[in-house]
Parts: sequence; structure tokens; C-alpha cells
Amino acid sequence: MIDPKLLRNDLAAVSQALAKRGVTLDTDFWEGTEARRKTLQQATEELQAKRNAGAKQVGQIKREGGDASVPAGRDEADNVEVRRIGEPRQFDFEPKEHSDLGEALGLLDFGVAAQITGSRYSVLKGELAQLHRALIQFMLSFHTEQGYTEVYVPYIVNSDSLYGTGQLPKFAEDLYKLEDGNYLIPTAEVPLTNLVRDQMLDEASLPLKFTAHTPCFRSEAGSSGRDTRGLIRQHQFEKVEMVNIATPDQSMQLLEVMTAQAEGILQALELPYRVMLLCAGDMGFSAVKTYDLEVWLPSENTYREISSCSNCGDFQARRLKARFKQDKHTVLAHTLNGSGLAVGRALLAIMENHQTQDGRIAIPAKLQSYMGGKTHIG
Repeated sequence: MIDPKLLRNDLAAVSQALAKRGVTLDTDFWEGTEARRKTLQQATEELQAKRNAGAKQVGQIKREGGDASVPAGRDEADNVEVRRIGEPRQFDFEPKEHSDLGEALGLLDFGVAAQITGSRYSVLKGELAQLHRALIQFMLSFHTEQGYTEVYVPYIVNSDSLYGTGQLPKFAEDLYKLEDGNYLIPTAEVPLTNLVRDQMLDEASLPLKFTAHTPCFRSEAGSSGRDTRGLIRQHQFEKVEMVNIATPDQSMQLLEVMTAQAEGILQALELPYRVMLLCAGDMGFSAVKTYDLEVWLPSENTYREISSCSNCGDFQARRLKARFKQDKHTVLAHTLNGSGLAVGRALLAIMENHQTQDGRIAIPAKLQSYMGGKTHIG
């Protein structure tokens, strides 16, 4: 019996020895077999590394009192409320809806936006536009102080970038496609996560933390008749995004940290909110676990989503080929993303929650330095 090591390490010598005995060795067959063996061995080692990392992750979650699970369910009715922070304000007057408040101040104009472009667009003026800018500056400063690297990214991306993060092909109808085949970004998650596309990362550098402010463009396909008034659901809106690139054993803890960072902005803006753990049926296409932050809106007497923080596991990294070496094995990275926050929704939440009886808007203390020391709008 021939030693398999000889076949793997010195096939030519084995072939020559057998030829002396009148035996022809099919070297092409054995070379192909060896190539397949190496491929299967590498795949097995990667799966073993992934299993070991997952076992560490589950152990860490259990040590922290978690159960390593996502609630079963079909839609938002099955989501689980994790906590509420802040008490909704009790008004001693009839509070206005943000659209009415902004239009009464002459600082929010939907009519002229409809003339310029169409429905689901808005024009902000004067102090309201300044407050919008202040929110962006505050959010970026907040995240960079938390260790994020601020990045300026393209607002137009190619189809490979959208495929990598999961928007294509599933959500093509919600995207704005340009004549050259590229697309307007639906979120900064796309260009930020693609920063590590086709890269072999250094494990010691992980996690990588990126933040960016961008406009976002969405056709809102399927939302006909929903939130047609106001700033809730627009075709063009601004967002400050957080993206983390991590190892598998880091990602679940980073999801908790990233969610807390988004919460920190809501707390700084003195806005009541709640945290929802999404059930399996309500999560995004790429996510393995998601928390939604919902801010209180007095005009609707309910909470509305203002941030979604997700751990996508290795789903996006597999498409993007974002990986790193761990103990000589190639391991797919984990990617996370979260809004920190949706700027327009933060603006309208401030308008409604901090309005005064005389029709003005009190500026949260954390934003006043960005507003030249002003304490009120209007």
C-alpha cells in the first residue's frame, strides 16, 4: 500500500517508481483529488473556527445573563420591549404636530418642495435648517468621541456594493437607479461597509468603527398612503450612520455597545424613547439580531422608530469577502450597522417634545453651543 503522504508530496517520484513496474499512474486524477482534498480541508477548518467562535460568543452572552436568542414571531406585533427611558411629557396645552408647528413659524415648507420636486420632500429654512445642521454636527462629534473614525463617502455606489450589503437584488424597487447603472445610496451603511470589501483584515485591528453623515435616497416603494405628511417618511433624508467591522466573538457585545451609543444621543437630546428587540419575522434581510430605538411623538401619542441597530453576522462579509486570519485559519468578519441617528426624525421629535405654549421650540442644552448660544427657535 502506497503511503498517502508520498502521493501528496512527491507524486512524480511515485509515478516514476510505478512506471518501472509497468504501472501507469493517472497523475491528473491524483492531482485533482489532492486539490479537492485541500479545498475541503480548508473549508472544514473555517467551519471549525466559526463553530469555536460561536461557542465563545454563546458562552459570553450566557455569562452576561442573555439567552443567545431572537424572539420567534412573524411581524412587529411580536417584537419585545426591552426598556423605556424617560417619561413622555405631560402638556398643559394642546401640543402641535411638527408640520403645523414648523409651518406656523415659517421655517418648514412642504408646498414649495412639492413645486421643486414632488411629494415627500421638504424645505427647511432659517433657524430650523440651522438646528438640522446642529444635530448632524453633534451626532458626529458624539460618535468620534466614542472612538469612531469619521468618513466622507460617495453618495453614488455601484451594484456590487449594494449586492455586498444585501440591498440587491431583494430591495431593488426601493432604490434610485441612475442611467449609468449606478445607484443613489439608501444609507451610508453601504459605502461604509464596503470599505472592507475584498480585504484580508488584521485581526489585531478589529473592531473597526466608522461613522458618516450622508443624505439617503429611498423610493419608499410599498409605503403608498403611509406617513404622507411631515418628515417621517421622505424620499431624501439625512442620517448619521455607525458601522462596526468585528470578529465573531466581538460582534454580539458590540451590538449592545452600539445600541447604547445611539441611546446616548437620545438621552442627550432629552427625548423619551424605548428599545425594542425585533422578532425573527420583523428583522431585516441581512440581520441576525436587531434592536430598534423608538422615540416618543406627542402628536401621535406613540413611539416611532428613529434608529435600527443590527448585527449582520457574516452575511455581508461573505458577499463582500471581508475576512481575517485567526490561528492560521481564514475567518469571515462580522459586520454591524446602526443609525446614530436619523436626523430628520430627531429634528421632528425635538420640535414636538420641546415645543412651548407660545409656539416656539426649546433647544436642548447639548445643541445650544452649535446654535450660537440660542435657547429657543421662533
